[in-house]
Amino acid sequence: MLRAAAPSLVAGLVQGLGKTLRLTVEGTEALRPFWQGKGPLIYAVWHGRILMIPWLNERLRGAEGARPVRVMASRSRDGELVAVYAQRFGLDVVRGSTSRGGPAAFRELAGALRAGEDVAVIPDGPRGPSRRAQPGIVALAALTGAPVVPVGFAARPARHLASWDRFMIPLPFARAAAIFGAPLSVGRGDDREVALGEVERALEGATAEAEWRVRA
Repeated sequence: MLRAAAPSLVAGLVQGLGKTLRLTVEGTEALRPFWQGKGPLIYAVWHGRILMIPWLNERLRGAEGARPVRVMASRSRDGELVAVYAQRFGLDVVRGSTSRGGPAAFRELAGALRAGEDVAVIPDGPRGPSRRAQPGIVALAALTGAPVVPVGFAARPARHLASWDRFMIPLPFARAAAIFGAPLSVGRGDDREVALGEVERALEGATAEAEWRVRA
């Protein structure tokens, strides 16, 4: 019963925590044409920074006209908790990972993008290595034509768990920053390794910029 109730409890705590954060958001100007009908987007964020992302999307939907995103959660028991957590913020969930249900989840994400929906991908999840992008994200971008938007999130003060991804939990009243990098397009004929390196560097850059913002 406690496990079943945990996602709703955490979602409520995160919503309350979010209200205390001194948040800076940058980079949304380049995304507004997409939100207004130009086309779908693939958001990318590192696994260790995902806690506040559903809350951030909910906030931007209300404040700036962002669209809800479809996210992927693994088919494990932990993935079920993630799925329920994301749904509490009005997000649709695709179940699958690199180890279980990956091809079906990839097809569902591709179908969502072709239908004009935005999706969010965790390129180093669900097992790492931390902050090393896996090739699925560039394959998805090349197949659908949707650009990748790197999202960096940071907060200070924050707690970092002793996990493989150093999962970050902002403390109440922390300074926080969400940085949206420029959309990156991947053509079908592009070199996938080169494109993956560009996505990884852009995501690292957005994350570093967010960390600098909360220290400034």
